[in-house]
Amino acid sequence: MRVIGLMSGTSYDAIEAAAADLSLDGDTLLMRPLAHLSVPYPDDLLDLIAATLPPAATTTQALCALDTGVGQAFAGAAERALRELCDGTADLVVSHGQTMHHWVEDGIVRGTLQLGQPAWIAEATGLPVVSDLRSRDVAAGGQGAPLVGMIDTLLLRALPGTPAALNLGGIANVTVLAPGADPLAFDTGPANALMDAAVRHFTGGAATYDQDGRRAAAGRTVPGLLRALLDDPYYRRPAPKSTGKEHFHLPYLQRALEAVPAAEPDDVVATLARLTAVTVADACRAHGVTGLVVSGGGTRNPVLMRMIAEELPGVPLRPSDELGLPSDAKEALAFAVLGFLTAHGLPGTLPSGTGARRATLLGSITPGRAPLRLPEPVAQPPRLLRVVRPSH
Repeated sequence: MRVIGLMSGTSYDAIEAAAADLSLDGDTLLMRPLAHLSVPYPDDLLDLIAATLPPAATTTQALCALDTGVGQAFAGAAERALRELCDGTADLVVSHGQTMHHWVEDGIVRGTLQLGQPAWIAEATGLPVVSDLRSRDVAAGGQGAPLVGMIDTLLLRALPGTPAALNLGGIANVTVLAPGADPLAFDTGPANALMDAAVRHFTGGAATYDQDGRRAAAGRTVPGLLRALLDDPYYRRPAPKSTGKEHFHLPYLQRALEAVPAAEPDDVVATLARLTAVTVADACRAHGVTGLVVSGGGTRNPVLMRMIAEELPGVPLRPSDELGLPSDAKEALAFAVLGFLTAHGLPGTLPSGTGARRATLLGSITPGRAPLRLPEPVAQPPRLLRVVRPSH
């Protein structure tokens, strides 16, 4: 089955589209990644997303405009992926949409909202679309995040020791696979979310992120600010747990800065990078991680990667690219896998990873132009992922 996965994370900088040929061989899921592309949001849509994300107030009109605008943007990305990555032939599109709110109270997820009307994708491509992949896990008592735990677990099972997979998006999440234990997946805290918010704030919107980690490299950690940030109770909550920009946003940072009002902008960015490194390392140490496979936009920040390595001496870090999963496309490929599992009647969650009562089939299916025909259901879920390298 040829599947296109679409993803825009909490950094909402672009839509990532990745295509792969997927098939089952006994207990192994075979994946042949085809290619991937990145499609920036139009400026007006980007501004509307930024103006609507928590803690901003909004209106149903704005939400309706976002649902349509994000859906159309995802449809454009899917159309390009179908044409440029798949030679015009695919079987399924899987759309994560844009997370606008992840509703958490006292560690319990009450609901989650991803916008991006899938009808636009189905209409543009003619293909069936799997979307709204988080809600079913939430309904089963889970966190609805991080859903990359499934692909991480299938990938990590082939590695020795206690391997872990780390994704550095707006929020950092980790999947840990200890010998003889159920997989564990959870959000460790912010990755780029607070750094991006700080850069936008200090530059008046002229810059949206710390390119190549230059600002962090020019700054120094402010101990008082780091202590204040690490005092957040979220870090002491047991896994499984999840968070988002409803919690880690600019006003949150500004409240912390009240303790050190004279901090220089580059020092703030350096401190936020150190916060990500410390909280990731604390989470890994707590679970005895012996090796870390890293992906996501944060891998392009050499200062952040160096800090994580400093905080985890003796734990080798390697990009997911070395295992055949392009770092920039890993989440889009993960959602392609989840849609593939749904189409085959297989659950896409691990209860030990999300805290759900049971493993559930994920998402809703929007038919394409032809009558909806799904494959025969498969009885046994895969245990391993094998990435088949392109022959050329």
